[in-house]
Amino acid sequence: MTTTQTTRREFIVATAATGAALLNPSLAMADEYPSRAITFICPWPAGGTADQSMRAICQVASRVLKQPITVENKAGAAGMIGAKAIASAKPDGYTIGQIPISVTRFSQIGTLQADPRKDFTYIARTSGQTFGIAVLADSKFKSLKEMVAYAKANPGKVSYGHAGVGGATHVGMEEFAMAAGIELNGVAYKGGAAALNDTLGGQVDMLVDSSSWAPHVEAGKLRLLGTFGEQRTPRFSNTPTLKEQGFKVSVEAPNGIGAPSGLSAD
Repeated sequence: MTTTQTTRREFIVATAATGAALLNPSLAMADEYPSRAITFICPWPAGGTADQSMRAICQVASRVLKQPITVENKAGAAGMIGAKAIASAKPDGYTIGQIPISVTRFSQIGTLQADPRKDFTYIARTSGQTFGIAVLADSKFKSLKEMVAYAKANPGKVSYGHAGVGGATHVGMEEFAMAAGIELNGVAYKGGAAALNDTLGGQVDMLVDSSSWAPHVEAGKLRLLGTFGEQRTPRFSNTPTLKEQGFKVSVEAPNGIGAPSGLSAD
């Protein structure tokens, strides 16, 4: 399930099943867990797609567990500050959080001082985000083809906002630029929400993000030029994928919930 394929209401309903499977109430009663509030670390800023979806899951899980779940946003370094905080916490079940797929990439380049194979307990996959390229509705780029043609004639002059250096949106967009034979000017933000705001304000030419652009596309404020999935997103079925437009690029980002290593199975 992708957050771009469902309405917010549908997503919250769907996460109810995830919450029940993730935190079984019979086990909770048998082991007297939890007996106090749980801290949930979101490695992205408040207001973005990941933050909203994780908060929806925490609301459901809190009702199941009958304990409050407090979301703490520890943003920065394309999600790695929050991931490091999760890995460094006590493995008692009272500090859990979102694990972005980028933990595998950053461990290889040395930015994340944690081993994704050893330093986390992986609990459940929660969502798979679909990325898209969006521009203002009044942008001179009416299509991806027009943007590529302009970028070829004006190397480095077309800017795009993304959620952090080395993250999936940054790497995916640069992969697309290589496939298109163009040079783009990537502008890094702490998260997608800030990149969206600057796109809406005209500070950058394009936004590459998960479904933060969705309501603005539907409202007519943004135009979606293409999506990064293997198939079209049903909610935006009129928008072709990058592959359909001749670029052999596909980027998807499964996300999940995890905890520090050593967490008891119960």
